[in-house]
Amino acid sequence: MAVSPNIAGIDSPEALRDALTGAQYIASDALATAAYLSLALGKPLLLEGAPGVGKTEAAKALGAVLSRNVIRLQCYEGIDAAAALYEWNYPRQMLAIRQAGEDYVNIYADEYLLERPLLATLRAPENTVLLIDEIDRADQEFEAFLLEFLSDFTISIPETGTIRATRPPVVALTSNRTRDLHEALRRRCVYHWIDYPDAVLEAEIVTTRASAVAQATADAVVASVNLMRDEPLAKPPGVAETVEWAEAATLLNGQGARWPDAFRRSIGVALKDQEDIAYLAPRLSEFLPGEAA
Repeated sequence: MAVSPNIAGIDSPEALRDALTGAQYIASDALATAAYLSLALGKPLLLEGAPGVGKTEAAKALGAVLSRNVIRLQCYEGIDAAAALYEWNYPRQMLAIRQAGEDYVNIYADEYLLERPLLATLRAPENTVLLIDEIDRADQEFEAFLLEFLSDFTISIPETGTIRATRPPVVALTSNRTRDLHEALRRRCVYHWIDYPDAVLEAEIVTTRASAVAQATADAVVASVNLMRDEPLAKPPGVAETVEWAEAATLLNGQGARWPDAFRRSIGVALKDQEDIAYLAPRLSEFLPGEAA
């Protein structure tokens, strides 16, 4: 298989996993393999999973490993092609026309073009990673538009012509699976489901991302968070909340708070929904790391 120029210097999934670790992203073997194949085959990487498992961070870490800027297209309900492609700066165009008087002015010059993520990516595919975040929040019409874009990586601007990428850009898509994505989009991608990491891996993530947190604290926090995830919470804590809760409690402990109280006082770092906090309140002591931390 010919190696894609997108992965120069990374010759295996293991090498990519090690590089991601160097960028402070602890990837599983399965995720590292999926990301490597996406790069090697020149196909978009589709990451699905619950909110907070590290999908967006994986794309950002990939950009760091490749020494590229991450261009993020945040999807939302009602997003349209203009928000993703480009727009003309109409106020500047009108001002230029007024100032030119009877002289000719090219109002379709680049200086009047507002780049959006897709156009910016096509203009510099060798220097960027395109992150299409939470594609499931967009409607099916926008998804179909993206499918067409991912097919040939071109943009047609009626006033100036067609812009084509000089090489396939690195693309990562994320989805929280609030709705099913079209099979045509899935077939075009290398797919990977990111689940909550196991306890050992999550504790490693905590100590990597928060160097001031002791190993015993990381282990205790991970055990507590896993208990919370077994409860019917509206917003169970993600990996980022695990890291931040360990950091926050460590900070309070360093200022004199005892361990159970440090975790209790910083509970708003782990749980970010009042109904969830109220639900666990009568039994909160069951979910707090104790002196073992």
